[in-house]
Amino acid sequence: MNILQVIPYFSFTRGGDVNVCYNLTKQLTKKGHTVTILTTAMDYNKEDTDKIPNLTMVPLPYIFNLALFIYSPKIKSWLKENIEEYDVIHLHELRSYQNNIVIKYAEKYNIPYVLQPHASTPKHVSKSFIKNVYDKIYGNKIMQNASSVIAVSEEEAYYDKQMHAKDIKLIYNGMNIEEYNQLPSQGTFRNKHVNAPYILYLGRMDGLKGINHLIEAFSLLPEKYSEYKLVIAGKISNYKTVLDKIINDKKLENRVIFTGFIKEEDKISIYHDAEVFVNHVKYMGGVSITVFEALLSDTPVIVTPESGEVIEKIGAGKIIEYGNIEQLKTAMIDSLEDKETTSAEIRRGQEYIKSNLQWSTVSDKIISVYEKVIGTRQ
Repeated sequence: MNILQVIPYFSFTRGGDVNVCYNLTKQLTKKGHTVTILTTAMDYNKEDTDKIPNLTMVPLPYIFNLALFIYSPKIKSWLKENIEEYDVIHLHELRSYQNNIVIKYAEKYNIPYVLQPHASTPKHVSKSFIKNVYDKIYGNKIMQNASSVIAVSEEEAYYDKQMHAKDIKLIYNGMNIEEYNQLPSQGTFRNKHVNAPYILYLGRMDGLKGINHLIEAFSLLPEKYSEYKLVIAGKISNYKTVLDKIINDKKLENRVIFTGFIKEEDKISIYHDAEVFVNHVKYMGGVSITVFEALLSDTPVIVTPESGEVIEKIGAGKIIEYGNIEQLKTAMIDSLEDKETTSAEIRRGQEYIKSNLQWSTVSDKIISVYEKVIGTRQ
């Protein structure tokens, strides 16, 4: 197959959707398919994809970026010249300028497209007014005209149904499990950057991630944990000013560490050295890859239902209510003290991940979706 993937940006600092696009592409090309990634030049680094065979990158110039609505008008001429070459189009994210244009050409040239919103469908989480306006003009049409929609969780599938998606496939995101076959030596990250036992959050820094509640719960840990640090890993954002105020109020200036963006080569060691990984998010569409990465790194996890859909099903970690600081504090203490229970949780999580979430398995499911929509092309 000749596959066109469309994503509004291609920078690993953007997180999950880019990583999915990248890893899926590696699997597709490995299995003999030809892939083009149509994106914009915003934060694009050519070296990120240079080593993938059978891949063409098309990072189009853009005029402006308004809250990730990235205006790249040259996409029209590129599509006019090239779209007929492709068997299927895979749209990453729901709301983007690129999608607005691509669906028009897909319809004109009768090319089926698959939509993967990456848990971006709900309108109530943030920017509700903008999302509602966009959906009335473009979003509903993008969702409803997709030949198939890939949901990364049961929760996301629910919201896709509310927008009347006609064919929803639940496919959890894949993982490069082989990277975790041989874990780094204990202390690789801690001895270099922290020099103390630590509790870890790794992810985006914004108001939906519950980092503020994590800091408050951390401040309530008993005196016996006074040597522990809280490590907040991920790209620094303006939200740090909110967190700094809480840290100052709780007198935790010497116990909270912001690492900034974590390079790929440091990711496993920061998980592996953590005493517990906390993903106390308000919304994440039901599943978080970082939680699975922590489990594969032999680290116990604490999650909300918003990121623990699978964890709750298989009993692979502690499930807590978002915003319940006392519950979060108790879960951290239990995870630190009850090693027998956490070891069993980690084992169950690893068994599930290895059986179900390897990228080779996940990519086969997506290829089946492609083949089905191509087969129904009129």
